[in-house]
Amino acid sequence: MQRRYLQLLVLCFFLLAFCGCAKKTTVVLLSDPDGNIGHLTVANAGGTVAMNHHAEATVVTGRESRPGTPATMAEGQIAAGFSEVLAMVPPQPVHFLLYFRTGSTDLTPESETVLPQILQWIGSRKSQNISVIGHSDRAGTWDNNLHLSKERATAISRLLIQEGVPEKLIAITSHGEGNPVVKTADDVAEPRNRRVEVIVKEPRNRRVEVIVK
Repeated sequence: MQRRYLQLLVLCFFLLAFCGCAKKTTVVLLSDPDGNIGHLTVANAGGTVAMNHHAEATVVTGRESRPGTPATMAEGQIAAGFSEVLAMVPPQPVHFLLYFRTGSTDLTPESETVLPQILQWIGSRKSQNISVIGHSDRAGTWDNNLHLSKERATAISRLLIQEGVPEKLIAITSHGEGNPVVKTADDVAEPRNRRVEVIVKEPRNRRVEVIVK
C-alpha cells in the first residue's frame, strides 16, 4: 500500500475520489476563487495526460492503464461527488482596509467602524495568522512615509491586542509610499493610499490523506 499526502492548495487544487473497490480514480482540476487555473499532469505506468482547464477531469482505471482523455465535468457532479473533499478546502484569507487622516495614525470615522468586523472574523476563524500591513501616500519624504506606514500598522496591531488578540499571532510589515492603490505624482496626498491592510488567514494548512492501492 502506498500513501501520498496531498495538500489542498489555494491557487489551484485537484480532487481525487475512489469508486467501488478503489480501482478507479477520478482526478478533477479546479480554478481558485479568483478564477486562476494551474496545470496538472496525471501520469502512471500506462501514460500521461495534462489538464489546464477548470473542471477538466480524467479517470484512471489502473496502474497500467493510460489515464483517460480529459473531459469537462458538470459542476453539480463535482459538488455531489467530492463534497467531503471540498469541505476540507480552507477558506480564503479575508482582507480589510483601514484608512487614515493625512500625516497621522488616526483612523477615519468610517474605518473605525471596520475594527469590530475584523475582530469578529478573527474570532470566528480562530485565526492564528494575522497580517497588518502599513502604507502611506506620497505627501512628504520617502523616509518619513516609510516610518509613518510602520506607525500606522503598529497602531492597528495595538488596537487588536487591546481587544484580546494575542500579539504573537500578528505580523507587522510596512511599505511606505512604495505600494500605492492609486498611482500619483510625488507630494500628492491621496486618501486611498493612506491605509493599513489587515489580512485574516486560516489558522493552519489542512491536509487530505489519499491512499492508493
